[in-house]
Amino acid sequence: MQTPAGLVVLVLAAVVVSVLAAPAEEKDAQVLKYDNDHNGIDGYNFQFDTSNGIQRQEQAQLKQFDAENSALVVRGSYSFTADDGQVYTVNYVADENGFQPEAPHLPK
Repeated sequence: MQTPAGLVVLVLAAVVVSVLAAPAEEKDAQVLKYDNDHNGIDGYNFQFDTSNGIQRQEQAQLKQFDAENSALVVRGSYSFTADDGQVYTVNYVADENGFQPEAPHLPK
């Protein structure tokens, strides 16, 4: 069975249109809130919200491990609305044990 050329063109056109019609709000998202406080080498914190529902917040504090070793310990979270309409939130810590994300939708 052969596929009519017109049908192939129609299917390809539909694919191209759907790709080009991807959510324009993503590329046009506006920052609604932005706070940033940098405490020199002792740490920082920031947060932002965007018009497309993305939220992020993060804080870091300097942790002294011993007389010679110190590093920033980072805690934060981010949220976004997925294509399925559900809001997903990830909480995380990044410290001497590495990056540790936690969320119900992430594999354990």
